[in-house]
Amino acid sequence: MSQHTPAPDRTPTASGRSTARVWGVVALLLGIGIVVPLLVFLYDRPTPTLFGFPFYYWFQFLMIPIVSALTYTAFRLSVRATAQDRSTRASDASGADR
Repeated sequence: MSQHTPAPDRTPTASGRSTARVWGVVALLLGIGIVVPLLVFLYDRPTPTLFGFPFYYWFQFLMIPIVSALTYTAFRLSVRATAQDRSTRASDASGADR
């Protein structure tokens, strides 16, 4: 005979909802860094110039540190959310063992 073990409760906890929000922010930050450079109509013009460079070029160079900062922020948030997810799962697992 096989024993039936009940499925674990999958209702989101407060910490689960907060990490879901963090993952949403991570997706938003990465999405901004991906989508804005693809919107060519935003920067497809020669004026204004900066040190003789048309707007197209210096906007692209300006996007490099901005997207880098967004990516770094998303990475740090994901590291924190992953650690929180793992600690929540570990505490859930230890509570289920009792």
